[in-house]
Amino acid sequence: MTRLPLISLALICWRPACAAIDMDTAARIYEAAAVRDQVRASLSAMPGRIRDMFVAEAKTPLTEAQLSAIKDAAARGFRIDVFEPAAIAALAEQLDEPTAKKVLKFLSGELGTRMVAADKALSSLDEPTIDKVMSGEVKPPGSPGREALFGKLEAAARSTESTVQIFSSMGRAVAIGTAIGTGADPAAVEQRSHKAADAARKDLENGMREPLRRYMTYGYRDLSDAELRQLLSFLQSKVGTRYVNAYTAAMAAGFDSMGKRCGEQLGGSLRDLAQAQAQTQTLQPAPPATTPAQQ
Repeated sequence: MTRLPLISLALICWRPACAAIDMDTAARIYEAAAVRDQVRASLSAMPGRIRDMFVAEAKTPLTEAQLSAIKDAAARGFRIDVFEPAAIAALAEQLDEPTAKKVLKFLSGELGTRMVAADKALSSLDEPTIDKVMSGEVKPPGSPGREALFGKLEAAARSTESTVQIFSSMGRAVAIGTAIGTGADPAAVEQRSHKAADAARKDLENGMREPLRRYMTYGYRDLSDAELRQLLSFLQSKVGTRYVNAYTAAMAAGFDSMGKRCGEQLGGSLRDLAQAQAQTQTLQPAPPATTPAQQ
């Protein structure tokens, strides 16, 4: 007797328990984790960062008009109303109903509330303070045991991997969107971006792991060792692992959506600038012809 019908029946019975949650439940988790506040705090710096990214990668110096177009496109693309639909949809897709209920219970509990409050406070730090924290110039008092705890917490939260994934996704999305806007082949651009991101991933992770651990240490400085161990226990649990994966996917999807919007806006602006420049050159009068007597 073939086992295929039994396997098919098992899959049919298994799927409802692992089905994606509804958007309302995903939105509740999004709100409970204060994702909006944390992402919104980072958006004001995005135009400058995107401009710096293009400046660093440009083969020739960019004009003031191009720099202005880049910043304007980033301001129009990196917006919370662009981020949220994609992020919440990713949360809904990654979580099932039993896991979502347990995540909401944790986030609404005392420890979850304190964790979220610490995350919000971290997101509101100014750039100079962030630089000092990540370099180790500013750090809270600690102990070897506490340092070890934060090393485990950073790994369980996948802070480094998710940050690198977000950066890679964002850069790729901007490149693809720009290709679409300028008429280039987006598939070829995506392939090149994937290869470049994969080649640089390990080096980026190795370079960012320690700064991000310091960042977490500073943000959770008011949590006791006992609370840190409880938080680690949750993050390492089956529910916590699924939440971390869903949260990472949501952040990547949201920044990917904003990056594509930015790229599309930028592609259109750069195309318009190129057309205007071509028209200007066409309208310029030709230099007068020289006669033999003038030579």
